[in-house]
Amino acid sequence: MRVVLASRSPRRLELLERIGIFPEVMPANIDETQHAHEPATKYVQRLSQEKVQKIADELGIAGGVVFLGADTCVELDGVVHDQPADREAARRTLSILSGRTHQVHTAVTCLSEKGRTTIIDTARVTMVPISTHLMEWYLDTGESFGKAGAYGMQGFGGVLVERVQGSMSTVIGLPLAPTAHLLRVLGAVRPE
Repeated sequence: MRVVLASRSPRRLELLERIGIFPEVMPANIDETQHAHEPATKYVQRLSQEKVQKIADELGIAGGVVFLGADTCVELDGVVHDQPADREAARRTLSILSGRTHQVHTAVTCLSEKGRTTIIDTARVTMVPISTHLMEWYLDTGESFGKAGAYGMQGFGGVLVERVQGSMSTVIGLPLAPTAHLLRVLGAVRPE
């Protein structure tokens, strides 16, 4: 079974490879702007579906192909904290998250000739209180860029996290257990 990953995220690729899936990578360039009054879970669901649909439309849906797309966002008090545009935006986001618990939502969509299925998994992440020294050290790593919430759990950003309730892979960008289940149902992973 051919799996096409509609994402440029190296973290998602690494997570899929951990479970024995070696997809073709075809990033989908879509407008990722959140709609007005769009709840965080609907936002990531829509983006994961749009990514998959765009690549499926370009390649055509055929037997033996599963398209997989995902999107992740960080939410606190109903506000989505996207990837920061610059160092100051990263500092503002991390200051808001400092010492508090936020939610990380990851939506995964699989599309094949059998249809389309989307799942959403949520984890709760509690950050340590981030001192000025720790903030500047982390910002100096450059890791904030390209990361929802301005931090990377799998990298240096792990020192900012006190506790995770839920799946670490959801926080990184692809909930492994539900994704493996979806791919198994579609025949992309051997049944156990």
